[in-house]
Amino acid sequence: MSAGKYRKEHNCLNCGAHVEKHYCSNCGQPNLELKESFWGFISHSIGHYFHFDNKFFQTLTPLLTKPGQVTLDFLAGKRARYINPVSMYIFVSIVYFLVVYSPKHSAKQDHEPIKANKEQSEHVMDSVKKAFKVAGMPNNAIANKTVNSIEKAIQTTDFQKLSFPQQELELQKLNVKNNSLKSDSLAEVINEFEEIHKERNDTTYASYLVRQKKLTPSDQDNWYRRMIKKRAISIGEKSEVIQETLEHNRPKQFFLLMPLLAFFIMLNFRKNHIYYLDHLIFTIHGMTAYFIIEIFTQPIIKHIFGEDSIISSIMNIAVFVFMFWYMFKALTIFYQRKTWSTIFKIFIILLLYAIAFKLTEMVMINLIYYVAT
Repeated sequence: MSAGKYRKEHNCLNCGAHVEKHYCSNCGQPNLELKESFWGFISHSIGHYFHFDNKFFQTLTPLLTKPGQVTLDFLAGKRARYINPVSMYIFVSIVYFLVVYSPKHSAKQDHEPIKANKEQSEHVMDSVKKAFKVAGMPNNAIANKTVNSIEKAIQTTDFQKLSFPQQELELQKLNVKNNSLKSDSLAEVINEFEEIHKERNDTTYASYLVRQKKLTPSDQDNWYRRMIKKRAISIGEKSEVIQETLEHNRPKQFFLLMPLLAFFIMLNFRKNHIYYLDHLIFTIHGMTAYFIIEIFTQPIIKHIFGEDSIISSIMNIAVFVFMFWYMFKALTIFYQRKTWSTIFKIFIILLLYAIAFKLTEMVMINLIYYVAT
């Protein structure tokens, strides 16, 4: 494909330096005519695209099949065949977060599930009573005791599923009922429900304050514990927004942690006496390989088999095993260390990275919380 028509003048239009042939020796710009035809512009654009496309696949194959070799070639000066590590990382990471990332919106609970649970419980109790009737002991003491135990267990389970305000309302109804019946068994149920109600995490700060007012002054939380509780409840109330914003900022987290991961690798392989930039390039290639594997596997797991299926679990384990093998081979080839020494260092590096990842996630959650509130 023709590069275009070259200028007869020997001055570079970009930097003004003297141009001997077709390219400026100072800035590298081709000395082409400014005016070109429509088809010339299209052909040049397509040519640049396929040039990138060709180099991408020339980099992709050895990157996945020969761990560490692309980094060694790049640092040895064999760079014409490969894409720049940062350029490839940015391109692959954009594709990764477009393909893999899908925010999960949890449906808000309403009162319908509670109604459905009660209907289901009544259906279960009817089935149990019919079973005893068929067995010929509809009014047997043991049968009645068994039915009552099952019914009580179901009621307790249903009560535990209620939110804090719903539990409050249910207890009020039971207390009104008990005031008229004066039943010991009902009083026992109320006492058990009140214990569950006290132990349940508060869903709103208002419900927490209501519960605090019912306690004696000595049992009430001080101002510091109230402040901590308010923050914890607020984070829980905004958990969906916080989680979505957190996932939206994952690319920034991965990108910012990459230099730190390179630093952890440098600490563990400091005896190799190589520059930090070399460790960083090695890390960039490794993260790029991880993103590529996830691009191919995660859509299959999420949209074909489902995240909770056995096949998806097997695929996730296979990805973990492959990435562990990839990291081991890459470190062995690049740093020339013995097997057990490399494996030990992998665990140290992964542990340090996991701690850094968790700490930065906590910082991000707090920042998102304060911005959201």
